[in-house]
Order: sequence, then structure tokens, then C-alpha cells
Amino acid sequence: MVRRITTQVHKQVARLVRAGYIIKEPLWYKAVLEHPPFPLPARAPSNRSPPSGDYAPYDMPTSTSPASGLNKPAKLKVEPVVYLEDEVRQQFFRDHPFEAFRERTLVEEDLIEDRHPISGKAWTRLSQCGRNPTPEDAIRFAVNLYEHTDGMPLSDAYAAAVMQYRALRAEQQIATQIAAAEAAHYGMVFRPGAIERAFEREQEHLKSWEQKRYSEAQSMEARKRWRLRPERPVHSGTWTKGEEYVRLWREGVRPDYSPAIAEPAEEIPEEILAQDPEPSNIWANFQKST
Repeated sequence: MVRRITTQVHKQVARLVRAGYIIKEPLWYKAVLEHPPFPLPARAPSNRSPPSGDYAPYDMPTSTSPASGLNKPAKLKVEPVVYLEDEVRQQFFRDHPFEAFRERTLVEEDLIEDRHPISGKAWTRLSQCGRNPTPEDAIRFAVNLYEHTDGMPLSDAYAAAVMQYRALRAEQQIATQIAAAEAAHYGMVFRPGAIERAFEREQEHLKSWEQKRYSEAQSMEARKRWRLRPERPVHSGTWTKGEEYVRLWREGVRPDYSPAIAEPAEEIPEEILAQDPEPSNIWANFQKST
């Protein structure tokens, strides 16, 4: 049977039954007749303009491959938002990386400062906005020169802004050094800065480590127990294959393995030594006399 629309299947079956192609009605036929499906809504015809010449504007390009993607809608891409100030700012901080570490005042709920009244063609020198310009002032000055000076490329405007910015920074640094030297000459004592205080704390910690190491070494020496370490007899250092030992044995010289004894703490008088030559009696007589 030819494929039909699902809502018209029961009508096709009715025609086939009347023609005699289907002898027995299907079991679902009466149920579908009692509850027929909803008809499809009418489809509005597409608005097409008539073709002009050999080209029809509503025709789509044909493709032999179903995965070619010609019928897919094009993806929407957001155009990049580029500002001239961002490019100049990136180049400025690449040339002056330490300007990013310069301290700034951050205040909550602070209002955006109004632009300087001097702008446009009247702004020809960076010092017109102040003797202490910020990096943002230099960036705005470079863009202002580029936009309001006829025939000036961006590279020349940036070079002029950077040159004036460096000159003002050098002037401010020299003035600060001279003011500090003058204040020190008149007896001004400056407190150590943050870097100097950090170095002082570091030196204090290093000294505490040395003291701790010295105290630990002393405590370890105090915990050690004294041990008897006999001194080895001094020898010539030549190997005689035992001949020297045999010679001393034949001569009756016995080897002495006792450590070298230093001088006695107290000298024994000669009178006590003359009383009894035995060593044990000498020590007893010496204790009785003392």
C-alpha cells in the first residue's frame, strides 16, 4: 500500500474495502471511524517573487552531499569591540612596566573625575593638565594629538606624549630629591620606609636564628658524656712485617698500650717518694701528709 498521511489512513482503507482489495476490515477501522484524527491545519503558501530571467531569487544552491551544511543557518559572530585607547595603553605599559606598580588612592564610591577643560586642538602640551601627570593622562594626550592634528600618525603622537611624560617625571623626581636633601640639611629625620622596615625585620629574624643555633650547639655539648679516648702510639708509619715487634720482644721490651698521661695535677714531694718506692704506698703516704 502506498504510504499516506497518518490522518488519512482510514480513508484510504475505506476506498480499498469498497474496491474489494481488502476483504476483511482491520480491527482498528471502526474505532478510528468513531474517533477520527484531527485534520492537519492549512499550510500558508510561501511568498515568492516571480523569477527574473534565468535566475530565481528563491532557489537554493543544490548539493549532492547531505552533510555539506548549505542549508544550515550561519552562526552569529560578535564583532570585536576595539578602542584606540586600549592599544595605546597596552603599548605604554609594555614600554613602562613599573608605572603599573605606582601607588594610587582607591576610595569606595568615588566619583569619576571630570575631564580637563583643555582638550581638542587646544591641548598641545601634556603639562597643561598638571605637573604630575598619570599614565592615563599620557594615553589620552597621545590619542588627542592623533585625532586633532592633521597628518600626524599614531606612532609620532605616541612618541611625543611619552617624551613629555618622561620629562615631567624626571622633573618631579629631581625636585623631590632636592627637597629631601634640603630638609635633611635643616635637621629633618625621616622615618624608615616600608622596604627599610622589611629589611630590618629580616635582619632581626636572621640574628635570632644564629642565637638559636648557638644555644642548640651548647645544649648538645652539655648533653654529651665524656668518653675515654686513648691516644694511639706514635709510630714511624713504615711496615716492617713484624720484624720490629719481634726485635722488641727478644730484647724484653713490652708494648705499652696505655694512653699518654699528662702531668699530674699536684706534684708529690721528694720526701714522700723516698719513704717507700712502691707506687701504692707513695699515694697512701701522700694522702696522709695532706
